[in-house]
Amino acid sequence: MRLQSPWHPRLAEGAESPCDRLVSALSEDIGIGRLEVGARLPAHRDLAWKLGIGLGTVTKAYGILERRGLVRSVTGRGTFVAVTESRTGDVIDLSRNAPPSAVSERLIARSLTAIAKRVDADVFNAYPPVIGHIRFRSELARWFRRLGMDADPAHLLLTNGAQHALAVSLSTLCGPAGTLFVEQQTYPGIIGLARHLGVTLSPVAMDQEGMLPEALDRELTTQQLRPAAVYLTPTMQNPTTGSMSKSRREAIAKVCRRHDIVVIEDDVYALRPDPDYPPIATLAPDRVFYINSLSKTLNPALRIGGLVVPAAWFARAEAALHASGLMISPLSCSVMEQWLLDGTADAVSVAIQEEARRRRIVAAELLGAAMHHPAHIGYHVWLPLSPADAEAVDAATKALGILVTPPSSTSVGGISAGIRLCIGAPPRADLEKALGAIKSIIARIAARSDDTSSALR
Repeated sequence: MRLQSPWHPRLAEGAESPCDRLVSALSEDIGIGRLEVGARLPAHRDLAWKLGIGLGTVTKAYGILERRGLVRSVTGRGTFVAVTESRTGDVIDLSRNAPPSAVSERLIARSLTAIAKRVDADVFNAYPPVIGHIRFRSELARWFRRLGMDADPAHLLLTNGAQHALAVSLSTLCGPAGTLFVEQQTYPGIIGLARHLGVTLSPVAMDQEGMLPEALDRELTTQQLRPAAVYLTPTMQNPTTGSMSKSRREAIAKVCRRHDIVVIEDDVYALRPDPDYPPIATLAPDRVFYINSLSKTLNPALRIGGLVVPAAWFARAEAALHASGLMISPLSCSVMEQWLLDGTADAVSVAIQEEARRRRIVAAELLGAAMHHPAHIGYHVWLPLSPADAEAVDAATKALGILVTPPSSTSVGGISAGIRLCIGAPPRADLEKALGAIKSIIARIAARSDDTSSALR
């Protein structure tokens, strides 16, 4: 006797073809665990009859699912749910945090032509000073001032992007076996970097604005670990999108001053100046390592970051910079200089912010109350979820060919609190498709939770 399938046949909502809607429905239910590995799918003819669609439509849908690695066909027995990790094919990537594209081939060609007309061969024929040529540091400091950070070129080190600046900061302040105090949910790159450098991460409680000053005070009083530093992304916190009020920033600075500890301020998501949200470095310049870059504000291929260091730490930071990289690409520096001189940087920055604003509106319309609505424009949104639901969404999106930031990659202490979706890079049509699918996944998970709760009453 043939085994019956545990699946309740349905088509996903939408205007797509019946085949695509069947593929989406089965992918979602496999992803969230409604259909477990090894579960039998309905026979082709039975499913076609129950759904009122053609037999060929079912056969085509099952073929797509098998090519994706979600199901497997066994001759004479039927079709069964397979392990989902083997999925191949087109993927919509919402896991990498990058700005929308705003640089055309024509703009690049025009910029390179302009650079060629005034190129300084000496810049390309010799190693620059470790901290970078003064002319390039002056231009980057001028750009930082446009973002609200009054940076002195004499205290600015050029780095290969913000991640390199973080590595220099950790090497300078913590070294191997040091401690870095971070928010419970934090940037995946700092977690990986700390692990690589042998730095221990110590999670500090947070709320919707970010790290709680009283919690930081308590941790610093209790642990009294040295060497140590505090890492923060006070504007558009990564991953939760919260932004610290000015009073919160002042309170954090006060706690760090009292405990004589330095802050590493990652300000890459401050896309425009806002006096209500000043850099912490302007409130406590003597104890903040300030980091920003061109990768998020202009273009990810411009691997130019800047690290503003207090005078007391400058020599040690310069030594760490020298040990980790001898120079920044002269060509990248020349492109930066050209863009800042001819106004391209301003035009690109405005275009990126406008597109980021439009994408956030799309995300808000599709996700509604499921996402946290940030005070600032950025390239990621945050879906607050229970640990179990976050893992379920991660699995379900993966089954659909949508990559999100794994919830475990942003949590310190092992407790995930949501999902980060990076909305800046994918083509707009792909983004809308992915967000629509995620909306459906969250609704189905919520419905399943409601059904479970009702059954337990």
